[in-house]
Amino acid sequence: MTKDDLLKNEYNPYYDRYIEKSGSLTLKVGLKENGDATIAFLESIPEDKLEYRYEEGKWTIKEIIQHLIDTERVFTYRALCIARQDKTLFPGYDQDEYAANCEANKRSMISLMNEYKAVRLATIILFDSFSEDMLTRIGTASNSNLSPRAVAFITIGHENHHCGIIKERYL
Repeated sequence: MTKDDLLKNEYNPYYDRYIEKSGSLTLKVGLKENGDATIAFLESIPEDKLEYRYEEGKWTIKEIIQHLIDTERVFTYRALCIARQDKTLFPGYDQDEYAANCEANKRSMISLMNEYKAVRLATIILFDSFSEDMLTRIGTASNSNLSPRAVAFITIGHENHHCGIIKERYL
């Protein structure tokens, strides 16, 4: 299954920008290969750039990495609940509040990367456990429809979006 299999009623149109950046790989291959590419890219960033801000009020690269981790955790939890037919209505999550309170700049890059790798591995294992039926179930998050398979492509594209910003504005 690729992003082209998604139906418009499976996610909020806001996420089109991320889904479009998710590439053409299948869901499960995409999570693995995108994660590997992200790890290689992030680990190649010079240490003197990790706490750099290209503009006042913008996140550092370490904060972006923590944002990727936090977002994947939030969205993967939503995917799990939806796959298990939990009817909980999930509120939005305030990424800026998370970033302001994550203390990523106090962490080592090794620590951040170990957490990123653990979260991505857990995501891959979770999505491997979902049946085709589970992947297409629809729940509600932030007052919009959301399917687990849409979560996977949003996660991939969201990561690609932020890696692109790092390349364009930080390096």
